[in-house]
Amino acid sequence: MTLNDAAPEAVTETIDPRLLREVSLTINKAHLFIYFVPEVSEEAARLGVTESGPAYFALRGAALGAVPWQVVLAAFYGFSPRSVRVMDGVWNIATPEQWQAARFTAAGRAMRRVGVSLTDDQIAEARALLDPVVARADYAWKSMAAANASVPLPDDPLVALWQQITVLREWRGDAHFTVLAANGIGPCDCNVLEVAVGRMPERLARDTRRWNDEEVAAATARLVARGWLHADGTVTAEGVEARKRIEAETDRHCAALWTSVDEADIRRLITLLSPIIEAFIAADTFPFRVTPPEIPSGEQSAEPAGKTAL
Repeated sequence: MTLNDAAPEAVTETIDPRLLREVSLTINKAHLFIYFVPEVSEEAARLGVTESGPAYFALRGAALGAVPWQVVLAAFYGFSPRSVRVMDGVWNIATPEQWQAARFTAAGRAMRRVGVSLTDDQIAEARALLDPVVARADYAWKSMAAANASVPLPDDPLVALWQQITVLREWRGDAHFTVLAANGIGPCDCNVLEVAVGRMPERLARDTRRWNDEEVAAATARLVARGWLHADGTVTAEGVEARKRIEAETDRHCAALWTSVDEADIRRLITLLSPIIEAFIAADTFPFRVTPPEIPSGEQSAEPAGKTAL
């Protein structure tokens, strides 16, 4: 089986594909620390939740409002129902607004702990580049991005910048889910493929997504039938190429965000956001390899550097 052409209509690719990939990676990396810093569990504990699962879904899902766990399951796509069901009742412990405030507090504390070195002028410059992208983005079929765009920005300028980063990070995630669904790659299948190509540690996938052995075996069998995995679960050359095409299709969706932005401004944004990423790398925050951003010169297309780089 081959991938469907899931690229959106009426998107003209005028941006260097390598630059488009790098700004998307930079935004993801600048957002990513929130899932690994101790400040998150500390703030959740202050609200009365000490288990990591319910805290994760409440903190990330707070932007959606007091929705049932099934809505969070739908919006997050790659998680098993059993993993998300643990959040049932979190809105009775604290309101979504309280969870969102806790998330902002954790983000601000973490960025200052690791010494993110952005001046007020640099924060303002980054906002001047990000804010128009957030404002003119099309949020159709982009539930997590739309929810985060609706959240009032906090008074803390550094955390407000991070929230705008979060909107665009979730926008690409929503686009990625659209591509996965259009190509018949289900929530468990996409996790199995991510592990097979080395983009996600297997233990992290098992512990957080909580697909059971039977579900993983069924997903593996489907991917074997497509020629993307060998029978032992290792990835085939066709599977590697399929995963690259999934990313390329996602990039074509994301081109719509950046077609009105000058390439020099995109490169400048990558530079401005780099200190966030570098500070958390230096603090040994991530349980897998995360690389600092590169600013493409435009001569070649790019894949994320390293098998487990994010």
